[in-house]
Amino acid sequence: MHFWAPEIDPSHPMECTRPERYAIQRLDNGRYLALEGNDQTLTDVVLASEAYLFHTHEAALRAAQELNHSDRGPVDVVKVEWEHVHG
Repeated sequence: MHFWAPEIDPSHPMECTRPERYAIQRLDNGRYLALEGNDQTLTDVVLASEAYLFHTHEAALRAAQELNHSDRGPVDVVKVEWEHVHG
């Protein structure tokens, strides 16, 4: 029997999977991108748990492509393991 829990992915509740999260990582220094302040300025952070986390790979990929095309990269999308988010 399956019961809902916060760690269960709401899009696949019967599979008891954890939701996937994605972050944008700089290729030059390995840091992650986060949003800071009301103006949502991009800032570098060391830990994946401090980064802005996307709920879908597609959304993270769109953001990374925009950053690379506007010469604010080089960046890439990385999947953040659950332990790094809720460690």
